[in-house]
Amino acid sequence: MDARQLANGGRAGAAVARDPAELITAVLGGRDARVEPGDGWAHTRFTTGDQGVPLGVDVVADTRRPPAGIAFLLPGGGLDFAANFFTPRARNLAHHLRAAGQLVVGISPREDLASAADITADRGLASHARDARSVIDAVTGVLPLPHQFVGHSAGAVLALDLASTDTSHLLRRVVALDTTGPYTGDLAVRAAQSRTALQGLIDRGAYVNDPGLKGLLGRAVADPGGASAAPWPPDPAARFTNAGLAHFALIRTNHLPGLTNWIYRQGFSAGTYAFGASPAEDRFALDHTPLEVWAAATGALGSGLVPNALLRDLMSVWAADGTGYAIDWARIRAEVVWVNMELGRGDHPRGAELIRAGGNDRVGFRVVAGYGHGDPVWGTTAAADVWPLLTPA
Repeated sequence: MDARQLANGGRAGAAVARDPAELITAVLGGRDARVEPGDGWAHTRFTTGDQGVPLGVDVVADTRRPPAGIAFLLPGGGLDFAANFFTPRARNLAHHLRAAGQLVVGISPREDLASAADITADRGLASHARDARSVIDAVTGVLPLPHQFVGHSAGAVLALDLASTDTSHLLRRVVALDTTGPYTGDLAVRAAQSRTALQGLIDRGAYVNDPGLKGLLGRAVADPGGASAAPWPPDPAARFTNAGLAHFALIRTNHLPGLTNWIYRQGFSAGTYAFGASPAEDRFALDHTPLEVWAAATGALGSGLVPNALLRDLMSVWAADGTGYAIDWARIRAEVVWVNMELGRGDHPRGAELIRAGGNDRVGFRVVAGYGHGDPVWGTTAAADVWPLLTPA
């Protein structure tokens, strides 16, 4: 019996799997499984792991036909599957991939279900890769279907890292959505400086970063005209409104303080921001993703925390100076579909170039004009502008 028959309810000895989600839940020893039925689909969410903070795993399956393959979805830093790939509920990237014949398996990072006290110095990229690999190997062991890794932001770096150590002939594609390979020149130097600063935080016992987006977006929707705690640049004695601060942070992310915000060419979301005579008179608008969708996405988060060890390792990958974590780009043999956003991570193709230099000619790199970092997953026009690029025929 092949995997499709098993996933479709066939028998193998005494084993019976009514649907692939049931099979995956069983093989991973899933706990607290919750099933959400839809029109022609079902979403199953469970946790797995014998000790410590568990992993969250999501499965979105088509209930009208067996899957032709598996798409493993890897969220960005501070995000989880529900926020990154299953928002908005009726129109999201998970459903797009399901409609393309894929069984969707989302692997949320362990910190999503953690408190700050749970996150330690060992939660770097290698730890995330081990967690993801444990799920991927278990799933493909019982459902040996062609599969792909689809990652956004930090999740895309993880997808590429996983592919560099994967020798399975069933791994057909890696989709890297708005991320960065190694920088060159001054940006590589800046990445090394950020890595050093992050390691300094870790050495001092500061293991976690809280971007604060969940609270920021929640306040902007609940009390848009209220005064925030952030100084207003034209007059630091004044304060942004809640709505103003949220829009400024989304549109001009690279103007915010911090060790990692400089990596964006402009920001999380494409839009415009003009200061007025007072904070209440600022004018702003988002081009692709409504504020309510941003709030829904961040509202779906667990902790929203990002380990400093993960940020440090990402900076090591981007510095590519022989210090710290590195990806063996030449060992990536699967097809690579790399799609960046002009206003997000921008036009930095060095990672794709290194994969090609290693002998893999199935590598595509393109940049979508006018999109910010989060717009390719949440934007109202992403289904037309971006998603078809991720699932080439």
